[in-house]
Amino acid sequence: MNCIIIEDQPPAQRILKKYITDIGTLELQATFSNAIEAMEFLKHQAVDLIFLDIHLPKISGIDFLKTMPNPPHVILTTAFPDYALESYEFNVVDYLLKPFSFQRFVKAVTKVPEKNPAPAVPTSPEPSVRQEIFIKSGYEHIKVTISDIIYLKSDTDYTEIFLPNKRVLSAEPLRYWEENLSADQFMRVHKSYIVNTGKIEKVAGNQIYLQEEEIVVPIGRAYKEQFLKRVVK
Repeated sequence: MNCIIIEDQPPAQRILKKYITDIGTLELQATFSNAIEAMEFLKHQAVDLIFLDIHLPKISGIDFLKTMPNPPHVILTTAFPDYALESYEFNVVDYLLKPFSFQRFVKAVTKVPEKNPAPAVPTSPEPSVRQEIFIKSGYEHIKVTISDIIYLKSDTDYTEIFLPNKRVLSAEPLRYWEENLSADQFMRVHKSYIVNTGKIEKVAGNQIYLQEEEIVVPIGRAYKEQFLKRVVK
């Protein structure tokens, strides 16, 4: 949001400038020591927000607001609480009583309504994740629940797929399964092995223990660093 400061005290100006810089969502267009100069500026330049001191020379902040039929959003700043009630008659966003902290400043700024918020873009539904696959094994196509796969082992040009109570011999090489199984669930840990990371029970040295530690799979040297970063962390 674009904003300006109308404040006659240099220390207060410095604090507001610092807070505006620190918050990162505001862009300061100008700083004025009196409301008359600000009026001239606003004739030619629209802003989203004004930080306005009430006690100003020549014309007060309240009188300045009275001259504006359609003012931008306003956050009042003052060392005197006397005008709080009157100020809200002008629909100001907030009333900051000096000295105010950065946290209080942020709270005031977050009350400013967004200008022309972008309409929500409809999102496409997430594609459904496959739960089952058919594995070509010889002349058969065997249905397998993907989450049941414990690990896969390369067997020359074939792949052995190990399930809790059986194994299925796939005509596809291990690389095919590395490319087609979800990388969120399966990981290559050796030139000859892919494991279901959800089945890992323990890692010790260069060995992975799967399925209640009944199955042991080696970790290849070339795969160990990436495996440890992802799984063991």
